[in-house]
Amino acid sequence: MKTRFHYILSLALLVSGIVSCSPSRNSDDDHLVILHTNDTHSSIDPDAKDNGGIARRKVIIDSVRGARNNVMLIDAGDAVQGSLYFTLFGGEVERVLMNEMNYDIRILGNHEFDRGMNKLAEEWGQVNATRLSTNYDLSGSTLDGLFVPTVMKEINGHKIGFIGLNLDPVGIIFEGSCEGVKYLDALEKANEGAAALRAYGAEMVIAVSHLGYDGVPGISDLDIAHGSKDIDIIIGGHTHTAIDPSDPSSPAWRVANAEGDSVTIVQTGARSAAVGEIDINLATKTVTPRLIKVDNRLDSRIDTRFAAMIDPYRAAVDSLRAYKIGETANEFERTSTRMLNLFSDFVRERGAEICGKPVDLSIMNKGGIRNSLACGDVTKGEIIDIAPFENRIVVLDIAGSDLLENIGIMTGQDGQGVSSNVRVLFDPETHAINSATIDGRPIDQSRRYRLATIDYLAAGNDYMTPLKKATLIARSNEILYEALIDYIATGRLNGIFANPDDSPRMTAF
Repeated sequence: MKTRFHYILSLALLVSGIVSCSPSRNSDDDHLVILHTNDTHSSIDPDAKDNGGIARRKVIIDSVRGARNNVMLIDAGDAVQGSLYFTLFGGEVERVLMNEMNYDIRILGNHEFDRGMNKLAEEWGQVNATRLSTNYDLSGSTLDGLFVPTVMKEINGHKIGFIGLNLDPVGIIFEGSCEGVKYLDALEKANEGAAALRAYGAEMVIAVSHLGYDGVPGISDLDIAHGSKDIDIIIGGHTHTAIDPSDPSSPAWRVANAEGDSVTIVQTGARSAAVGEIDINLATKTVTPRLIKVDNRLDSRIDTRFAAMIDPYRAAVDSLRAYKIGETANEFERTSTRMLNLFSDFVRERGAEICGKPVDLSIMNKGGIRNSLACGDVTKGEIIDIAPFENRIVVLDIAGSDLLENIGIMTGQDGQGVSSNVRVLFDPETHAINSATIDGRPIDQSRRYRLATIDYLAAGNDYMTPLKKATLIARSNEILYEALIDYIATGRLNGIFANPDDSPRMTAF
């Protein structure tokens, strides 16, 4: 990187620092290039289709820094969780490598909280980037003092302000994992922070967001854009939305704000498949975004010293990925119906075992499944990669009325996983339930049901708040992936592996 950025103490309300760039002497002086990532989810290695990989990502970053004068590197959250690197090392690998890549600004996603506040404070206390959060009040928590609400960068006489916007933890983060974090209305704090930066002389304001592009509970990036007047660019995350300005079918990347002016919204998708680049002409305020694909064309230029930093961690990861526990002749793609059905039926069967009684039905969330399973050998490491969260299976006693209410929430999420004896039909536009049956009989609002699910959902997360009204009957001692590994190793999933169920169980009709 050609320019080092320096931070000083706050000089105005909500303005936490100024970044000064030494003036240069060519036509690139009045340009700021921002490279950005989001939702990389511990994707240290390339995926099964040979896309992504953090060493390849660094090739792109180094190349742009070598060619341009003024470059910033920003991450919009969820850098962790989703591979064995996080399961085994709890965020250390991602933090070490992102520090090495000299990220300038980082914000929290929801998965940064997965190991709880103490672990989060330990890891983020060692993060070199500016830690930015405008709408979390962290006073009195273990994160107190680690984050700033805004930051200003000055380059060649131009001031650019940054704010960081975080999602509401309720319904998405385990309550005990974010103890002491107080959420403040994202739109209100965005407008307040942006106005303060403008008052201090910011010519442009950039929001780094983990709210989600659109279609999420609460406030989204589109809501921020439409409801603001001082924000020029939103660098987003959370919804894994790939916004490609070169693709006419891509989600809108330019939208109108409250005064009819244009706001640029960018997001790179997920799992390090691309790096986003924003070229800002500071003189004209012209914003030009693009996506840069991360693939094997970059392999010949990988930094060998950087790659060697991964090797000690990879040794432990590879040992689990080589530990065979079974085999399958069929592929189970991560987002496929057959994968969701497999998990749902497994949870029901294991739920019956842990409570010692038959279970009426099971519910599983799509978001709990993070990777695909290829045909061939099945390894211990693959299963942990597929279900990396430290969830446990629980059995609940739930009223039929609460169960129906929860299924209504699931239809609003375009369906989730249910066991093979459940069928739900819903209206594709209103998401109203047309019918909901268990073993061919309509769900009776007046009776109670035994429901198997995971503790994350039982706590009302993924916005399944009716499940919080249920009574806990039983809870597994082992983590979900440990039980799944045991089922595969003992052959109890051989039937599903041989004859996968592709039939949808929650269907828009």
